[in-house]
Amino acid sequence: MMCLVSRSGRELQRYDMGRRLVVGCIPYRYKNENGELEVLVISSQKGHAMMFPKGGWELDESVEEAASRECFEEAGVVGIVECELGKWMFKSKSQGIFHEGYMFPMLVAEQLELWPEKNLRQRVWMKVEEAREVCQSWWMKEALDVFVERINPPTFIEQDFLNSSVDIS
Repeated sequence: MMCLVSRSGRELQRYDMGRRLVVGCIPYRYKNENGELEVLVISSQKGHAMMFPKGGWELDESVEEAASRECFEEAGVVGIVECELGKWMFKSKSQGIFHEGYMFPMLVAEQLELWPEKNLRQRVWMKVEEAREVCQSWWMKEALDVFVERINPPTFIEQDFLNSSVDIS
């Protein structure tokens, strides 16, 4: 049985040198037999911005557990949290303090009908290009770029060209 209440409060939050540690995920799936990649974006609690699920990393959980929890609480999806995409430093718009944000991809296994923040957020599956346009956070856009590069590495011929020092002028 799953708990349908989001964690709240800051008493268990992790900090490093005054920076709040936050963790986010890029939930993704392959839509059809053609393997079309889609990512899941959610609205902010106030509904003014679109983003990927993210929130505070708490003392009683691993970074991967925090990423999974945020996806469940904010987007109502569960799945496999994969290797970290990176770490970004950014300034909170609402609090004016610096955060350290870690991002992970999550291959979605199940989309739930009920989840803790269902009444607070909208969730929308979209193509990567659309998500990059609507996402408000620069650091999440960079994480999306890292994810796309990881999932779509250059082909052998492209890699050979990139590694060559041929002058084509």
